[in-house]
Amino acid sequence: MIRALLAALLLTAPAFAADMSVFVRNQRSDGVALELFSRDSEKVWPGGDKVFFIRPQARKSVPISCEPGEHICWGAWVVGNDSVTAGVGPDNDQPCDTCCFICVEHSTETVDLAE
Repeated sequence: MIRALLAALLLTAPAFAADMSVFVRNQRSDGVALELFSRDSEKVWPGGDKVFFIRPQARKSVPISCEPGEHICWGAWVVGNDSVTAGVGPDNDQPCDTCCFICVEHSTETVDLAE
């Protein structure tokens, strides 16, 4: 009976989120805003109408919690001028072949923002 109960709990347990980091290197002379967008759901990091701000010539590691295997793309733009964009842009609507990655527990993805 106890084994059956444990088996039932294991089968109905929710999926666990993976914790990973995104390491951003802003090589630009401008401050940059960055958001991460899930391709598998409506999730956005950091969410809540906030952005990750990376100062000029700065490096920043941002932790995220995502579903293992989830496809995530990044969008960046110059602070104060969202017509200068990189990745999928501020509205997640630009085509990009090299700005997406897959969520993997305890991993780090690197984003380089060049001039």
